[in-house]
Amino acid sequence: MKQKITFVLSLLFGLFFINAGLNKFFNYMPAPEKMPEQLMKAMGAFMEIGWLMPLVGIAEVIGGILIIFPKTRALGAIIVFPVMVGIVLTNTVTDTSGLPITLPFVAILLWIIYDNRAKYLPMISE
Repeated sequence: MKQKITFVLSLLFGLFFINAGLNKFFNYMPAPEKMPEQLMKAMGAFMEIGWLMPLVGIAEVIGGILIIFPKTRALGAIIVFPVMVGIVLTNTVTDTSGLPITLPFVAILLWIIYDNRAKYLPMISE
């Protein structure tokens, strides 16, 4: 039962990140019309750095694909983790309206990391 729940959550999480990453290249999801000015400034600054959004998009797509499959889930979680930190910081510092969507995804990522903790031990052991 635990494996099925983990698979479903990982699949949804992975598809969410694949979609978000592809949107950075194809812009098929419109931005909200009423975004706070501070968030608009932050997004403008991110767009000024020409390589940043494609890099985040690639990380989201690759991490999302890897998280879907149990064998590569631990690697996908490590790839997506820095992106999730940025999402959390954006949604806590700049605009808190996205927190209800962000927090469940943080919980899923932390569960995936916890569930795969044995795979990370060689990285931190002597």
